Amino acid sequence: MPKHAIADCRLYGFIDTAYLAGRDPGEVTRQLIAGGVDLIQVRAKNEKSSRRLLLALAVTRAAEGTPVPVIINDDIAVAYGSQADGIHLGQEDWAGLPPATRHQKLNGLDFLGLSTHSLPQALDAEREGANYIGVGPVFATGTKPGCAPVGLALVHQVAARVPTPFFAIGGITLENIDEVLAAGAKRIAVVSAILNTPDVTAAAKAFKKKLTT
Repeated sequence: MPKHAIADCRLYGFIDTAYLAGRDPGEVTRQLIAGGVDLIQVRAKNEKSSRRLLLALAVTRAAEGTPVPVIINDDIAVAYGSQADGIHLGQEDWAGLPPATRHQKLNGLDFLGLSTHSLPQALDAEREGANYIGVGPVFATGTKPGCAPVGLALVHQVAARVPTPFFAIGGITLENIDEVLAAGAKRIAVVSAILNTPDVTAAAKAFKKKLTT
């Protein structure tokens, strides 16, 4: 089954080991998909690469046969090893790849996402061929405890200046999503406000409804 095109995606879900709380990653993946997430990122920042690979394999297998792409955070080897659809890199990780061989190293992956925290970074990500951009953290979030919020102003600036699809991320909840959409975002990425709820599918559906009505 063909995977969603990024332009058609609205809700970005996550399998993040910091929020799994012992749950089976394959089952949570299925719950996210049932809730309407359009793509899923596997994030396991404090795990060894071998553990990341097992996690990624559980997610890619659960998403197999669905149109939902699976993106791996930071670990290019795991992205290839799990046959994921793409990679998401932070600014430091992207800068650490030699510019002359960046795209060759990522040639087997269909999606490249880059995190950005300013308008110049977002413009650079577009020029450098990112399929999508993460913009944030919009609000303070435990997912990025050392990163100052960029605020709604940056969402507005990127919406006005950057044609590449972007996902607003960071501290987005059902209580503040309307502000994010009013600032110009059409796509959002949500971690804790979905994974920390007792019903992952229902939470995802609530966010998806906000994005499609």
